[in-house]
Amino acid sequence: MSMIESPLFWPITLKNSTIYVLDETRLPEEMVYIKCKTIKEVVRVIKEMKTRAFGQVLIVFYAFLMVLEKNKNSSPEKLFIILRETAKNLENARPTFPFKDFTRPVMGWAQEAINMKLDIKSMKSMLEKRINGYVSTIKNARYARATKAAALVKNNDCILTHCNVSGELPLMAQICKKQGKNIKFIATETRPYFQGSRLTAWELNYTGFDVTVIADNTVAKVMQEGRVDKVIVGADCLAKNGDFANKIGTFNIAILANKFKIPFYVLVPPASNYKTGKDIPIEIRPDKELLEYKGIRFAPKNVKGYYPAFDVTPNELVTKHIALF
Repeated sequence: MSMIESPLFWPITLKNSTIYVLDETRLPEEMVYIKCKTIKEVVRVIKEMKTRAFGQVLIVFYAFLMVLEKNKNSSPEKLFIILRETAKNLENARPTFPFKDFTRPVMGWAQEAINMKLDIKSMKSMLEKRINGYVSTIKNARYARATKAAALVKNNDCILTHCNVSGELPLMAQICKKQGKNIKFIATETRPYFQGSRLTAWELNYTGFDVTVIADNTVAKVMQEGRVDKVIVGADCLAKNGDFANKIGTFNIAILANKFKIPFYVLVPPASNYKTGKDIPIEIRPDKELLEYKGIRFAPKNVKGYYPAFDVTPNELVTKHIALF
């Protein structure tokens, strides 16, 4: 059985020195790719949530590759300075996602090249090889993680998920199907950006799986009715003690899963340098994103909004962390 990858599994590509970003805000109506030719444009698509979740990982590495190509005639010392500035811009793009965990290895390789006194051609070649190798390792690791998740699922399970895990649930579902397990999904709509109804439901349907969308405030009801066998969510940031940050509303679901004794699994990245969830900075998005959708305001004009984009789920509510590495 060959695997069908959701377009969200690998939403970023690099051709020559231009990055093409799948605009996730336009899905499911249309698949549109945004061209980024500068770091300023890369930072903008991150801030505007044109790409998120795994897309943010990919765009970091492709941004460095773009910079290497654009500065191939520079001196090694000047290239290092440009790479350091690139890292700084990416790290400041959004607060909760740990960009530094992905810029740090690249800058470590760049420092190694400087210490080795490589010429510009050798430095560029070395960095491209390291970056592409790391990206390939991540892709293989995502397939492996989907396999780990599939092993936790039983035949006829219904899995509730929140937000979007960039193509890994469709992979997991296909692995389950190959193993003779029939599964289905419940996806929360995931207010206010609707990543559940726009992205998760779309990609599961795209790959041929049964998915039902519910309002975020329906989770307790469907659990009480016995409709949910497992919860599987993703994570934007993992603290060293097992606490993790994910899309706002995840904490609510974890509490409910604990109440109804439903296994709660989380697909996690490598642990960040944050000791506990209390140390993870939580991004507060513009209230405009909460009070209107696609330019249509549905709250009174003078009403204010409060939109933390993430919440932190404590380790004790997690049945199992499914690690990338």
